[in-house]
Amino acid sequence: MILLRRVIGDALRARRQGQQRTLREVSTAANVSLGYLSEIERGHKEPSSELLAAICDALGARLSELLREVSDTVALAEQMPGVLVSMQDEPAEATAAAKSTGRGVRQVTSDGKVAVSVRQDSPLKATLRSTRVRPTERDRDVVCAA
Repeated sequence: MILLRRVIGDALRARRQGQQRTLREVSTAANVSLGYLSEIERGHKEPSSELLAAICDALGARLSELLREVSDTVALAEQMPGVLVSMQDEPAEATAAAKSTGRGVRQVTSDGKVAVSVRQDSPLKATLRSTRVRPTERDRDVVCAA
């Protein structure tokens, strides 16, 4: 299961870090406490629509852009069979590779335009990292965890 609050938090963090801004700068601009913004970025709290709009405004982003990015990430995760499979159910070669690297990392490529690495952090938590194979200046890395 993919947690929407986690994907939203990861998208917000990626935008903030892409601008090389601190949590304090963005929290001040959005008029939200630093601790609460941190919890949103970590996926521990789900922001209201008003708060999400204020954070997007502080980041100079449109709410629709952020939600589109989140939607695309969720759609990509839903199309990938076996992404959220527990470590015990993985094929033997994937398990051997996971033991040799110390974590369950698999590489999946979708249609030659997007590369997705999947890290199985625990039986109930997987982290997806998608990158464009042929990046343009408008493309961004997207990280989500479920």
